[in-house]
Amino acid sequence: MFGDAIEFWHWWVLGLVLIGIEVFAPGAYFMWLGVSAGLVGLLLLAAPGLGWEYQLLAFAVLAVASVAGWRAYQRRHPGKSDHPTLNRRGTQYVGRVFTLDAPIVNGIGKLNIGDTTWKVVGEDLPAQARVRVTGVDGTVLTVEPA
Repeated sequence: MFGDAIEFWHWWVLGLVLIGIEVFAPGAYFMWLGVSAGLVGLLLLAAPGLGWEYQLLAFAVLAVASVAGWRAYQRRHPGKSDHPTLNRRGTQYVGRVFTLDAPIVNGIGKLNIGDTTWKVVGEDLPAQARVRVTGVDGTVLTVEPA
């Protein structure tokens, strides 16, 4: 009796609702769930006597397959960024030259850049020496004399 109450357009409405949720919770998961619901609606349109158990099973299989397929595609084809160093602040400093505020002693020192103090590693140098940032390891900048 429950299976007779579900029609193809119910799945299409569910699909549109899920795709609408994607607008407020971006991440492409709800979009693929919505596409899966739409496909189940097409399946039900082609086979109107399909029981609700098989409809839910088809939705579950399609949802898992579509989300897994999308994630695999994203791993193989990562998006290109027009700001590749965004949220990787230390990487933005590689190649730039700064003046040490304090000396590097035993290979470790500190460097003030803007409002941030960075730990630096490199050869021992006196304060006010000019250094070039050559690399980043987490929050530690690697420097060499400029």
